[in-house]
Amino acid sequence: MLYAKVVLGLPVEGPFDYRLPAGMEDKAVIGARAWVNFRNKKEVAYIVGLSDKTEIKKLKELISLIDSAPVLDQPLFLLTKKLAQYYCCSWGEAIEAALPQDLRKGKTAAPGRNIPPKEEGDLLAGESSASKEKLPLFIQGFDRIPVYLREIKQALADKQSAVILGNNTASVERIKEAIASGTGREAFSSFRKQPEESAIWEKIREQDYCLVAGTRSSIFAPVNNLGLIIIDEPQDQVYKQEQVPHYHAREVAGMRAQIQGAKLLLGSHCLSAESFYFLQKGQLRLETIPSPAAYPQVKVIDSRRTPYADRKNKPLFSKFLLDAIQTCLDEKGKVLLVINRKGFATTAACHNCGKALKCPRCNINLVFHFDDNKLKCHHCNFKMPVPKICPECRAGYIKYFGLGAEKVESELARIFPLARMGTDITVATNAVANRPELRFDLIGVLDIDAALNRVDFRAAEKVFSLLSGIINLTEKKVIIQSANPTHHCFSALAGNKPELFFKEELRNRKQLQFFPFKHMIMVKLRGPDQDKVKRASQDLFVKLNKIKTGSLKLLSLNPGLPAKLRGNYYYQILLRCSNVEKAGHFLKLHLKEGHLSGIIVTIDVDPV
Repeated sequence: MLYAKVVLGLPVEGPFDYRLPAGMEDKAVIGARAWVNFRNKKEVAYIVGLSDKTEIKKLKELISLIDSAPVLDQPLFLLTKKLAQYYCCSWGEAIEAALPQDLRKGKTAAPGRNIPPKEEGDLLAGESSASKEKLPLFIQGFDRIPVYLREIKQALADKQSAVILGNNTASVERIKEAIASGTGREAFSSFRKQPEESAIWEKIREQDYCLVAGTRSSIFAPVNNLGLIIIDEPQDQVYKQEQVPHYHAREVAGMRAQIQGAKLLLGSHCLSAESFYFLQKGQLRLETIPSPAAYPQVKVIDSRRTPYADRKNKPLFSKFLLDAIQTCLDEKGKVLLVINRKGFATTAACHNCGKALKCPRCNINLVFHFDDNKLKCHHCNFKMPVPKICPECRAGYIKYFGLGAEKVESELARIFPLARMGTDITVATNAVANRPELRFDLIGVLDIDAALNRVDFRAAEKVFSLLSGIINLTEKKVIIQSANPTHHCFSALAGNKPELFFKEELRNRKQLQFFPFKHMIMVKLRGPDQDKVKRASQDLFVKLNKIKTGSLKLLSLNPGLPAKLRGNYYYQILLRCSNVEKAGHFLKLHLKEGHLSGIIVTIDVDPV
């Protein structure tokens, strides 16, 4: 009698044993999918082991096999297991993160040529050669494409595959065009939920070696003979998966490169604090591309030092910035103003009772968009016309507060009536940093303190990376308005000494025991009943706090940010640990013991 060990794409630990019916024993292979009856539902399962022994006395039979060959080869099989251990999810959830949507739903796949993976516990098979491989290489500079092409050509010459990740579709398309013109070969586009996702997935695994370019999920592309992985702008938080499993593509790339002995390249205009730390520790190599452009003059204006007569009105622009804009316009130059807030105003409230209009699903302030004359939620798809009377007190006037890009543009049009908006003066959000082809003579940065003062230990690093990208758009002058002008982020930018920022940032993180010195883990609880979620999170916090363990330290219990999102209320427990795998094992063990009806619990390792 032969038994199949299977896992499912559900938040339940496996594997689970199922009896193979007669006639199916010779056809079942590890890495293939099957239909099983689980909790009285027909579910897709993934075979991770075969055995002639079981400790379970009464077993269900497998319903049927979906595949005659494995959909996961040995490297991806090992990768998903390692991902599940690190990011504290079930193995089935990790496998489903690596497969197209159609395959997760049970659609039949074309027979592959994959050799069935080895047994489930064999995680060291692909790691023995990893220590012999070169360290990851960080490419720092703005013109990184020639370096990428150099490495891609070498991989093709060695008849090896390359996977290239971009932080947005426009970036991926630019990289694909450069590959086509530089190598004469087309790269497969790999995007999750694209119309031909399954067909492209199958074409990729048919190739002896190929090039794949895509966004975050492309790290799981089923290429053969992988020799190179490139991640462009790896510090961008879009590489972090919002849904379970909460993986980061950069970390998964490191795992896959280690398993398959592939070369890993990280390319960005700016190092991250973690990259600087690993560089200092000798665990990362650096190749710097010198910039042909001159470094601009960076001036930080203290926004607190406004003339006494102007303090009541709280002007959007300092006199220094307005004078610089006028001078630039007089010289026929181009001006860019950056503010990372869409819309006209961030709050719409009644002038009588002061009630702010909020999203009914997320309970956060709705943003007023002047062009559409609508209030919109930037966390979900909710939008509504501006009410003519207050829904709370029935007063007839809604007042707008807060600063948005549309309001900045409106004020500039009033102050500089002869300037052409969008031509002479451009107002943009932070996304403009992804447009290195744009050039300006003057750049002004507004309200950057909102990003700098966020409850996020990476806030300063994100601001430094953002401003480093924006500064690249000019060779002349940058003016930053801030109420904290002596912050080490601004000092490093003004002096063009990034190492000063990283040293100070790492000194602060070491003192507070933040990453990369320690790992942070967020246990998130969500549900539609606020009181129920709050009680459950408090009970779980007390329970975990009573258990003595050296692998975890509980830090705090707080409402989520935001506390309500898309109809669910959120609470989060923050923990700190040295070893993620041990901490994950501990959490899985103790979360499994409690049953929280109507509440979903997820674990986010290294949250961004």
